[in-house]
Amino acid sequence: MKEKKPDLVEFSPDNTIFLLLSFEGPDVYSQAGGLGVRMAELSRSLAEEKYETHLFFIGDPSFPGEEKLLNNRLIYHRWCQWISHYHRGGVYDGEEGKLLNYQDSLPPWILQNIFFLPKNGKKNFVVLSEEWHTAETTIRLHRMSQSLKLKPLFLWNANNTFGFHRIQWDELKRSAAVTTVSKYMKHLMWKYQVDPLVIPNGIPKRFFAPIHKESVSLLRKSADTDLLLAKIGRFDPDKRWIMAVKSFHHLKKMGIRSKLIIRGGVEPHGWEVKNLAESLGLKIVPVKLPKNADYKLLCQFLKQTPAADIYDLQFFVSEELLRAIYKASDAVLANSRHEPFGLVGLEVMACGGVAITGNSGEDYAQSFRNAIVVETEDPLELSSYLISLYEKPTLSANLRKNGIESAKAFLWEVVIEELKRKLMYLGMERNS
Repeated sequence: MKEKKPDLVEFSPDNTIFLLLSFEGPDVYSQAGGLGVRMAELSRSLAEEKYETHLFFIGDPSFPGEEKLLNNRLIYHRWCQWISHYHRGGVYDGEEGKLLNYQDSLPPWILQNIFFLPKNGKKNFVVLSEEWHTAETTIRLHRMSQSLKLKPLFLWNANNTFGFHRIQWDELKRSAAVTTVSKYMKHLMWKYQVDPLVIPNGIPKRFFAPIHKESVSLLRKSADTDLLLAKIGRFDPDKRWIMAVKSFHHLKKMGIRSKLIIRGGVEPHGWEVKNLAESLGLKIVPVKLPKNADYKLLCQFLKQTPAADIYDLQFFVSEELLRAIYKASDAVLANSRHEPFGLVGLEVMACGGVAITGNSGEDYAQSFRNAIVVETEDPLELSSYLISLYEKPTLSANLRKNGIESAKAFLWEVVIEELKRKLMYLGMERNS
């Protein structure tokens, strides 16, 4: 008797609906790190590929609870708004109450309003859940679906190790295929007895669009320095801010005219970083400009404060200005010790900038070919590589050129094709 072959499931816009579950999302209120950017871009990219896509996230309480975009293919569902109304400090303000409400209310709502809609009767449902906050919700939605003989395809993705101690791993593995964003994260997760599939992060096409030449040249001119550096990210010890400041100070001691533009967060580690800089004799100037200020306003500020060593951007930096800073800088310091994927480094490369990364989850980085990779915590290692950039203009030019080409392999359109191949495998496994 021949063994029955599992059905091959083709996932196309005609037969598939994506449901993305996350705490973070596209609203400024909903963003605390890279996850919000990931969810905004992944959901948009799926919709641009013609898939009906629903994104559930903890949204701004002053925005519509449901918002339809891209010819109704992308639907934002802002969850827990009645709680967020009393917690205006952002997505994680009132976190525990939001978590309980999310877990209790979202699974039955999805069943009633998406899975059971008559028009969706023959559709494939793909549920992509993100981070520890959605693990219990995924488990509950899977249980309910099973009890009703429904067969959505469940994936749960880890972008970091935050909250892993709160996850019921055995239940989660029974409920969903576990995925992650890099080989580095895959290896970290083995200790939890899971062997996740790797589906990398992505970047949108617009990061490859030409950057206004005037913005780059004016930023360089206004900074009036021989070596312009930038560091963008949360004030977290894992981002190696201390290493960056000490390396920058070493360059100054060597007589290299250099300046550093930083953009951190509100985390307490920021005080430690700034206190260190001041103790080393570095002058930090806070830059407080209107939200979404353009490069002209920033350049005007730089010209008015030429004596500064470090410019601390304390305003919401638009994507347009961020891209200009990436391109104008001689190097962007994304030198983390623990970086599950390294989205900043990849974005810098796409913009034609020079990224200096750590050696954890940045699978895309090849040192001195398309980026520079620091292997240790030693500030002198970073300093020596920066001196190489300073002394060898051709090295910088080659890194910029190769970085753009390497980053193209991580366009969201490319990543979605990889996701679809993994879905075909998981669909066969489910139907076998």
